Amino acid sequence: MNAIVLAILVMVTLSLARISVVFALIIASLVGGMVAGMPLSDILDAFNEGLGNGATIALSYAVLGAFAVALSRSGVTELLADRAIHGLHLADQPKSRRWIIFTLLGALLAAAISSQNLVPVHIAFIPVLVPPLLKLMNHLRLDRRAAACVITFGITAPYMLLPVGFGSIFLNDILLANINESGAALGLEVTRGMVPLAMLIPIAGMLVGLAVAVLFSYRKPRDYQDIDLSRGEETPAEAARHLAPWQIVVLVAALIGTVTIQLLSGSMVMGGLFGFALLSVSGVFRWHEQDDIFTEGMRMMALVAFIMISAAGFAGVMQATGEVPALVESSTELIGDNKGLAALIMLLVGLFITMGIGSSFSTIPIIAALYVPLALSFGFSPMATIALIGTAAALGDAGSPASDSTLGPTAGLNADGQHDHIWGTVVPTFVHYNIPLIIFGWIAAMIL
Repeated sequence: MNAIVLAILVMVTLSLARISVVFALIIASLVGGMVAGMPLSDILDAFNEGLGNGATIALSYAVLGAFAVALSRSGVTELLADRAIHGLHLADQPKSRRWIIFTLLGALLAAAISSQNLVPVHIAFIPVLVPPLLKLMNHLRLDRRAAACVITFGITAPYMLLPVGFGSIFLNDILLANINESGAALGLEVTRGMVPLAMLIPIAGMLVGLAVAVLFSYRKPRDYQDIDLSRGEETPAEAARHLAPWQIVVLVAALIGTVTIQLLSGSMVMGGLFGFALLSVSGVFRWHEQDDIFTEGMRMMALVAFIMISAAGFAGVMQATGEVPALVESSTELIGDNKGLAALIMLLVGLFITMGIGSSFSTIPIIAALYVPLALSFGFSPMATIALIGTAAALGDAGSPASDSTLGPTAGLNADGQHDHIWGTVVPTFVHYNIPLIIFGWIAAMIL
């Protein structure tokens, strides 16, 4: 069995068995490397070299977690949640509960889409926006798996379809550029206008999956406990009672400043530190509590941060095995001259590769050089080739335990420790997005 396939199966199996994702990634790295014939020292070197790629985003999440806890500690999130609960009469379980849920999910979807295309902060908004909404979700009895599906859709589908923000990077700078580079010697040339059109059908599949998740799979009420994110000398509810109007202005300035500093500096760490520092001098919590609050926020995000770091090490080993070309070659031996089977296997191989690397942005340069000549040899059109490569690369983003598209939602929804990463985020997004992506990606390859 191919080393990458075996490593992914080991990682997924251990994760589904509720073994720590960090431990699963380490074990899978060792298994994949050994099957590929790598010496143990080389496996460890590749893993250690890869760790650095995840350190920056892990630290960013830890700092943003500290900022989120500081917001909770100020009492403003408690104040807003209580006003929403009483204003919407949620304690009485109104008949309009479903419409309130749809409004909340719509707001999360809009924020997620904006984070990719309008205000490109990527997943940095999640630890700041989602934890304050948990109490409201609890009173709505909203199944957090639905929220996870909504957020994951919002941070993946837009950049695959809309050539703005991160979408411009994915569609034009990566997908288009690599296809043209790999197809230049074969007479293949695609234009910018063709790329979004080719991805329209696969993204329609994700939209179907989103509708199924929200309207059917997770529509039933689910109960959660109200748990404070921060524990200090006074509770967030007590802090909310003496929150001065000028302090609320400072809180708003901290939120705006966090986003602005990140966009200007390109660093989530700097943005989070700015927001936390502004709250520290505003008096919304006692000065001597700031160290405990910062530590508590980093602890809240520790699991997600360590998974991100370990995932980068795992991806480093997967690339060091050099097994991607062998995986593609062995797959083509099963195809024969069946065009439909070729499209299906190319998509499935892309799923395994992307789940191992953890990023569709990093996967395309690897698979484009292999998939372009393969697609042309089976007679796929330029549009179908775009759909195949774009879908194959995007498959692992939604539904991988090691992808920031699943780790991001978990970071926000599990802020109070009541949302499981694997069964609360990974499995729901895999079922509702990867399966439709394979089906609709195959349809796109066959009809375009």
